[in-house]
Amino acid sequence: MRREVQLTELGQGRGPRVLLLPGLGARGTGFQALAGQLAHVARPVLVEYPEGRHAAFGAGALARQVLLAAGKFDAVVASSFGGMVAAHLAAAGAARGVAFLGSFTRTSQLGMRGRVIGMMGPIAVWGRPGILAAGLAAWKVVPLDEVSEVVPTTKRERDTTWHRALAIHDEAPPPELRRLPVSCVCIQGDRDVLVPPSTLERLAASLPSGTPRHLLRGAGHVPYFSHPEDCARLLRPWLEALKPAEPVTAPEWPRVAGDAA
Repeated sequence: MRREVQLTELGQGRGPRVLLLPGLGARGTGFQALAGQLAHVARPVLVEYPEGRHAAFGAGALARQVLLAAGKFDAVVASSFGGMVAAHLAAAGAARGVAFLGSFTRTSQLGMRGRVIGMMGPIAVWGRPGILAAGLAAWKVVPLDEVSEVVPTTKRERDTTWHRALAIHDEAPPPELRRLPVSCVCIQGDRDVLVPPSTLERLAASLPSGTPRHLLRGAGHVPYFSHPEDCARLLRPWLEALKPAEPVTAPEWPRVAGDAA
């Protein structure tokens, strides 16, 4: 059982350090393919949330746990409920950029679905999602050995999803980001049945003016898992713009006779 946030850093170099935040019941390891696509331009960090009684159940509390473990970073790529966590982090000044992949910052952006999002917990426990639920989320057939990357499959994961889902409406939503100096980008699957494409415009209205919006054809709720190459293609220019500035060094002046040593 994970008692704290677990981080796995991938890639090296001077690219931006990027946290990859999963959704409500997904695993951070589901981002592995996307992380591999980005490793030459960034330093991806897979994130696994705490489980069981050690889990912070609200998005704000979970954001504080992530910040305690990871410190400040350059950017966040967030899926689904991870968008709420990312918004809390950005509002706290912990990240310079956020990419939203089939995600939201407030449940109101989901329309009617947002009113019943707490039902995701009972569905996780009583419905015991498996290969069919994973296929619906990805909008493609998911190999049996990869189902656990997309939906909660262990008792502990299902129980944690239950408590986290029920806590969403019990806390204040994150502040809107539209007036903050945060670089954002939105990527949405046009076959997403959990966070529908109509969410995209409502999400964008809460973000800085001019935030790019991309609709991926044939992608479902987890485009980072099902379409990693397409996601990487859209994320690379954004990440390039977030690269830390090269350090400026003073010029090496030629030494002349009489200079102090």
